[in-house]
Parts: sequence; structure tokens; C-alpha cells
Amino acid sequence: MSRMQYFMDRVGKMDKKAMWKTTGILKKRSGKSRAWLMKDMLSCAVKYNAGYMDYKIAQMYKLNDEQRSTVITRGISNDIVRRMNNKEYWHYFDDKAEFNEQFKEWIPRKWIVVKEDTDPDELYALCRNQKEMIWKPLEGSSGQGIRKYQPEDWKDGGEAFKNRMLQDGTGILEEVVIQHPKMASLCPTSVNTCRIATLLGDKQKGIVYAFLRIGNGKVMDNVDCGGMAARIDLESGKLLTVGADKAGNTFIKHPITNTSIIGFQIPFWEEAKDMCLKAAQKFPEMRFVAWDVAITPDGPTFIEGNSFPSHAVPQFAAHYPDGIGILPEFRKFIDC
Repeated sequence: MSRMQYFMDRVGKMDKKAMWKTTGILKKRSGKSRAWLMKDMLSCAVKYNAGYMDYKIAQMYKLNDEQRSTVITRGISNDIVRRMNNKEYWHYFDDKAEFNEQFKEWIPRKWIVVKEDTDPDELYALCRNQKEMIWKPLEGSSGQGIRKYQPEDWKDGGEAFKNRMLQDGTGILEEVVIQHPKMASLCPTSVNTCRIATLLGDKQKGIVYAFLRIGNGKVMDNVDCGGMAARIDLESGKLLTVGADKAGNTFIKHPITNTSIIGFQIPFWEEAKDMCLKAAQKFPEMRFVAWDVAITPDGPTFIEGNSFPSHAVPQFAAHYPDGIGILPEFRKFIDC
């Protein structure tokens, strides 16, 4: 699909009301007129395949053309995924049960698929000695639909518990991941995961970026659920930047725990990188994968892998104070 075809397709699918609301927000932030913003948004859409959310999150109204050309916009990200990842292999990542099975070497927790023919006795045996369990839709993203269950929920036995979960559809029930105490010191309400993206490029292979996603009081650390993210230095495993959320708020210290974010050292960082690099070789047809990694007291473990990595976190303006985005990092691996 050409850039113009992509642009016209996005225009046809655009949420016009949401775009109008966004320009109202940016008018207050930037001091520029709505007419100027609308014209500039359209220009960025044509030149850089940027949607209005790209424009907002990356604060493109502040950037010059050179800086704008370094932002990984939705159109650019989609093109990278299409080029790098064979769609015939997506199901190994999109189906959570398949992912757990394929990458079980790095997933020690117990789990079961909850569907119509699931054995209720097997289900009850899994959860009866647990303090809590996590249920996830078999397919889905952005932390949508995830539930946390406790002994009160399965006290009436496996059949009743199964039927309750099936009201939300087919899913996977897992043991809760216990995160490393240091990771919990940032935010104890969620498992704070490292988003580590591997890229098997034509120029080189390795890790193209890493961010720590940090919760802000909810069960999930996902930025679509109110969480924040900070960029990780690939060499040291330390956080390089402030925390930033999707609304544009920034945090030097976590607002709940008061833990400093910049300079925070992630435990088992070398082990986490090594795990992702090894896993990336399992399906070489999937050349660009974003791995969600939890750090436990015993080391890193996978939560999931993403066949179509979100481009939102890697373009948060707060992570690039000089206005130079993350595309130069991708260009070390591939032409884009």
C-alpha cells in the first residue's frame, strides 16, 4: 500500500469527533489555533504517515521536519510489521495458550485453558491452593478483559467457577506472577513488565528498544489502562527517563510509592535480554517481536509476546527531550 493509499484509508476510518477533541486539547497545550493544528496534522499524515494520536503523543506540533522524520508513526510501524512478520506465524503469539506452550522453557507458572470441555476437577485442582489467579481472554491486547480471581470465587467447586469464567468467553487461567521486591517497590498493585523488542534485521539482529511499563494503582501496568513507561538503557538496565503516560503526564517519582524512576536498576537485566534473544530465534519468520517480561525473585519470565507491537510507548515525547525519536535506532537494523 502506498503512502497516499494508506492516508486515504486512514481518513475514511478516522474518528472525526475524537480528532476534533484532540485538537481542542492541543490548542490549550500549544497555544496554536485549531485551524493551524488541523492543517499541520494533515501535513504530518501525508509526510510521515502520522495519525492524530501520533501527533498528540509525540507532540509533533513542537518538532521541526528533521525531528518529525525520526518518529515511529502508526503508518511506519505498520509497514515494519508487515515486512518483518509472516502472518502465518502470528497465532503463536496472539493465542495466549499457544504462546505459553511454545515458550514454556521460560514460563514456569501453571495455567489452563478455560473452555466448554475443560475438566472442572482439573481446574479446581489448579486453583484450590492458590491465594489468587489471573484470567485473560485467549486473544486480546492492551490488558483488556483481564480478571483477578480469589478463593471466594472457586469455593463452590470447579464447575461453578468454570461457568462463571465462560460468561466472558474462552480464556486462560494462570498462577499469579510474583514480581521481584525491587520491581514491586515501584508499584505493588501491578506486575511491572519490561517491553523488550527484538528485531532480526537485514543489517543486524538484536534488541532495538526496551521500556519499563509501570502501573499506577490498577492491576495492569499497560499505558492503555492508566500506566506509565520509562525508557531502559540497553547496556545497564537502568531507567533513562521520567515515567510518562498516554495523556502526556510525566513523573520523576512514582506518585503512589515515591520511588525514583530515573536511574532505577532492573534486576536480572542481562538474563532478561538473553531470554528474549534466544526466544527470538524460535520463529525466525517473526522478525520483529515485542516481549513482555516480568522480573521475579528467581529471574525473568515471559508474560506474552506481541506479533504486532504497539508503536505508542516508543514515541512518547517525554522520552526524547531533544526531539529525536526512535526511528534512528530501527535504521541500524533495517531500512525504514
